[in-house]
Amino acid sequence: MAKIKQKVRKSAQKRFKITAGGKVLHRSQGIRHLRSNKSKKRIRRMKQLKEIVGGYKGKILKMLGLK
Repeated sequence: MAKIKQKVRKSAQKRFKITAGGKVLHRSQGIRHLRSNKSKKRIRRMKQLKEIVGGYKGKILKMLGLK
């Protein structure tokens, strides 16, 4: 009898990226609207991917079927 495969949460798959080293990356929040009152430096920083550290990393890896 075949083993049951774990399903990947598609919402998590679209939002997070796993690097070869095992880091979990995500896009920054707050960049979509109300940009005129944010500094250019702040907007540049928000365009970069951020790493997730701490307890949420394990939960995300579990949602992606990697843990």
